[in-house]
Amino acid sequence: MMALYDGLIEYHPITLDPIPGVAQSWELKEGGTEYIFNLRRNAKFSNGDPITAHDFVYSFRRGFKPELASRNASLGYYIKYSEPYNAGFSFVRGGDGQFLLKKDFVETVSGPETTSEPLATGESEAHKFLDGPERLAIPSAEKDRTKLLDGDPKLKAAVEGKELVPVKAEDIGVEAIDDYTLRIKLYQPAPYFAGLLGHQFFRVVPQKIIEKFGDRWSRPENIVTSGSFKVLAHRPYDELIVVKDPQNWDAANVKLDRIEFYPLDEQTTMMNLYKSGRVDATYNHTIPAPWFDQVSQYKDEYLLHPEVASEFYVINVKKPPMDNQKVREAFALAIDRDAYAMLRRTYKPLVDFVPFGIFPKYEEAREKIYSQELKKLGSSLDEWKARKFNAEKARKLMTEAGFPVEQSGSGWKCPTFPAEAVSITYNTSESNKSTAEFVQAQWKQNLGITVQLKNMEFKTFLPLLNKVDYQGFGRRGWVGDYMDPYTFLYLFYSPQNTGATGWWDAKYDRMLDEANNTIDPQARFEKMAEAEFYMMQKQIVIPLGVPGTSWLKKPYVKGMYPNPGTLHAWKFVYIERDPAKWDRQVDNMMSEKDAIVEEQLKIITAPQEEFLKSKASEKTSIANVE
Repeated sequence: MMALYDGLIEYHPITLDPIPGVAQSWELKEGGTEYIFNLRRNAKFSNGDPITAHDFVYSFRRGFKPELASRNASLGYYIKYSEPYNAGFSFVRGGDGQFLLKKDFVETVSGPETTSEPLATGESEAHKFLDGPERLAIPSAEKDRTKLLDGDPKLKAAVEGKELVPVKAEDIGVEAIDDYTLRIKLYQPAPYFAGLLGHQFFRVVPQKIIEKFGDRWSRPENIVTSGSFKVLAHRPYDELIVVKDPQNWDAANVKLDRIEFYPLDEQTTMMNLYKSGRVDATYNHTIPAPWFDQVSQYKDEYLLHPEVASEFYVINVKKPPMDNQKVREAFALAIDRDAYAMLRRTYKPLVDFVPFGIFPKYEEAREKIYSQELKKLGSSLDEWKARKFNAEKARKLMTEAGFPVEQSGSGWKCPTFPAEAVSITYNTSESNKSTAEFVQAQWKQNLGITVQLKNMEFKTFLPLLNKVDYQGFGRRGWVGDYMDPYTFLYLFYSPQNTGATGWWDAKYDRMLDEANNTIDPQARFEKMAEAEFYMMQKQIVIPLGVPGTSWLKKPYVKGMYPNPGTLHAWKFVYIERDPAKWDRQVDNMMSEKDAIVEEQLKIITAPQEEFLKSKASEKTSIANVE
């Protein structure tokens, strides 16, 4: 998708920070609830049609269309009315023509009061509607609506006899002010939102082609793209060949003429293709265990890089004995995470929920906040990090919780603990099985407790997990949707959270709300770290490890960087013909500057930098006048 379709925003090839795409510049307004994007006048689809703000409005509306059932639609729920439209909800209108407002029935997030400036040509109806108070939206489906209203007598009385007005695509907070100016209205500040817009969900697609061909629009003979490359040939599950698109706005800086993608799931096949020289690079692939000893011959080509992901066990905090916090802490401490990382080979041990090695500025803030909070508790950061494994403390906590752990020969036993009420439930896979068996053995060895293992197919496992209908522990992993710690912390936000633990805390929500209403990035990170510390003190999850992506590339492939999201900006990739300039020290790639890539980035980011300078100058002039 990143090769074939452009978005308003693109990803920096190394950091994944947002950089200009079809939008050459943008600004954040109204206390962080409104984005204004200025589009390039030379952006075109591969058929030569211009890309305008109207195309983005169409693409966003299409993405949220309920019938499309996009699994990524929730990424855009920060956009006003996108979620109720996607969910098939309705507004409620009285006989006087007035709509019920959300603030009268639901406690909303406290954010800044905002009123957008009028448009130069007068406000459109859409503009006024989006800037108005948020309307209440309820399920259109009678069964779901009845369930909601029966649980809220006040709301039921207010809705009775009133008209339901379905939320339409035209209602969501995306507006074309003119052909090359796009406005996006959010419910509340979301400092990470610009970084979200590089995701494939938000990339621009051709309305004319989709409406002409319907479900057949993406076939090779019909497809029209908007990115640096266009489709030459496609054999599903076998091969995708793309070629440079001369119509693309950045075509002059795209170095590759052709890329052949092999979307293979079979890891050994991919390794054989690389070894034979058939492919020049692999990415987002795990090295098969039998190959680990062989990759040493590729020491200048192999790199293990952390993903924006974590593996952890969730805990059902509603059912005994895991409703006891000391028991939860004991089980967490009784796992040797260093040994676990050795078992998984490509993992690093994890004791916090937000993975390390991904967000360096956040990690600075976390160390600062954790040190302060732990000092208040008479502890230290070193002691906290020792949570990777502390069997002695685990046994002490079990005793304090009323389940004494006793010496039994050379091992331990915990005769009063109801082990039959605890299990590890996981979806069927060899890696999940080996992890569960490892953890089971750790608890047997360090606590004298043997828990049951339960595996099931994913289609059965996921509903069970989401309903928190498991006993003890459930296997989970999370891959971040965007490059911000909030993508992890949000899992436990709101009473309807998807954390699958049964835990919700209004204080945690308030802490995250306060963080997202904080403009200064580092101050925001510190507030987020306070929320993470608060959540981790409750021990509702057991973090296990940060997975890594095994990555191989030939030294002559330049501009292709490992990054936490395994998202590669293909326009920056090129083939270096001079062996003297090849990447011979792969571990230094992230710190060494590539002159060609740096020049390309300079060209792309220049308009946004100039725009921000002009805005800063305007503010200075206004301040001087005042």
